[in-house]
Amino acid sequence: MAQDGEMSFWDHLDVLRGTLFRSIGAIVLVSIFFLAIPERLFKAVLWPTTPDFILYKWLGLDFSMTLINIEVSAQFFVHLKISILMAAIVAFPYVIYEIWRFVAPALYDNEKKAVRKAFGMSSFLFYLGVLVGYFIVLPVCLMFFMNYTVSDAVQNTISLGSYISLFTSMVFLIGLLFEFPTVVLVLSSMGILTRKQLKGFRKSAFVVILILAAFITPSDPFSMFVLSIPLYGLYEFSILVCKPDTPSDDDLAE
Repeated sequence: MAQDGEMSFWDHLDVLRGTLFRSIGAIVLVSIFFLAIPERLFKAVLWPTTPDFILYKWLGLDFSMTLINIEVSAQFFVHLKISILMAAIVAFPYVIYEIWRFVAPALYDNEKKAVRKAFGMSSFLFYLGVLVGYFIVLPVCLMFFMNYTVSDAVQNTISLGSYISLFTSMVFLIGLLFEFPTVVLVLSSMGILTRKQLKGFRKSAFVVILILAAFITPSDPFSMFVLSIPLYGLYEFSILVCKPDTPSDDDLAE
């Protein structure tokens, strides 16, 4: 421990409970706000289904899709789900701050600097992942799926629930995956992970990235390819932020 801790297990548990309570409370409060503005909320959520979406205009494409609802209560629960999802995205920096407050007392002084830097970088990376998922991966996948048919006799008619599931995977989960460099920076600062190890894991990492891409996206080669590109780029970035290896005695002698 970084400090002479006198807190008991139950004291730590009480602090953790407070951290969780404040984090969940923040998400609930922001969720209520989004529940109160359904039209503005879904204008942003459904924007990738309209021809006015920025990527389609930039590529000069006339793409749009119409969603249908096939369940009685689907629209209500979709509104609730999206409100919570967007609240989690908006409140992410505060949740990270609460986590930092919880773990900071347990760190040594030399670890706090690196971990503070990692937590500071985490919000940027998370929102970068959200933007990549929303503006690139999601619309590319939509265009592929809507234009792919096994027969002219089968028309693509997409339900609201199906679109929201894809939206959640492409936006929120990709945002979380972009936190990988943050984890690397923390582990590197603690001496658990080195740059040399990451370089040696490149081939294995590529396989793992393909598995993650297949898990997050519908299991087809195109979606996996689209998502694998930024994820592998993220792995290479993690190598750069990882703490350089300490030179060996032989290297110093040379």
